[in-house]
Amino acid sequence: MSIDEWLAMATKELSSTGIPSARLDAELILSHTIRKPRTYLHAHNSETIESNRKEVADARLRMRLERTPIAYIVGHKEFYGRHFKTTPAALIPRPESETIIELLKEIVPKSNRTLSKIHLIDVGTGTGCLGISAKLEWPELDVTLTDTSQHALNLAHKNADLLGAEVHFLRNNLLRGLTAPIDIIIANLPYVDRIWDISPETNNEPDDALFAHDGGLALIFQLIEQASQILKPGGHLLLESDKRQQSDIITFAKKHTFEHRKTSDLITYFVHA
Repeated sequence: MSIDEWLAMATKELSSTGIPSARLDAELILSHTIRKPRTYLHAHNSETIESNRKEVADARLRMRLERTPIAYIVGHKEFYGRHFKTTPAALIPRPESETIIELLKEIVPKSNRTLSKIHLIDVGTGTGCLGISAKLEWPELDVTLTDTSQHALNLAHKNADLLGAEVHFLRNNLLRGLTAPIDIIIANLPYVDRIWDISPETNNEPDDALFAHDGGLALIFQLIEQASQILKPGGHLLLESDKRQQSDIITFAKKHTFEHRKTSDLITYFVHA
């Protein structure tokens, strides 16, 4: 079977299951399998696929037809211009979360001489995409990645090694037990309410990285309470959530000595009074 024939077949099967990105997914699967860029597929569309490669591509196609996310099939996902290793141990990085890095540009001082004294903690780090990206953008920052899952921390450790980010790791439940003053807290915690409609792909991601009680707000509220105790005066708190939750989060944070500075898409930014 030629590249063009396999792509046509795969696109048709993916489309029949209601996957809107059928052609793109087919190309990603095949390019990853034959270890060539997608542009190669277009330039060599009549080339025959080796039989062993086709078997692997077919197996990966079946995984996608069962709604396994592409990031888990190919084993990586791009975030802020870098490739992060992905496994079912952690939530797949989303482009919406990149807004946290953009907001940090308004917060982190320009002077390198002061950055080493700034401690940033990424709570519920998962793949490590947020904390590692922050460290790579501002190498002098003191960055700690925390998660309740050791499997997630192992994955974050691999990503830090692969990308050359020197960060600290801590298995912990939110900020529990921490006492050292912190300058910046960033967090993409589980915030999905189980009654919400979610995509079939999401069913393949870890439940404990997605869902939270009390309308999805339980862990965010816990973090706000803890952050009010250890975040420095004038310190920064950036939280990802669903837009329908942001009003409740702002109201709750104001009761815990936080000033709402900005909301940008899914990210709410507070300063500790």
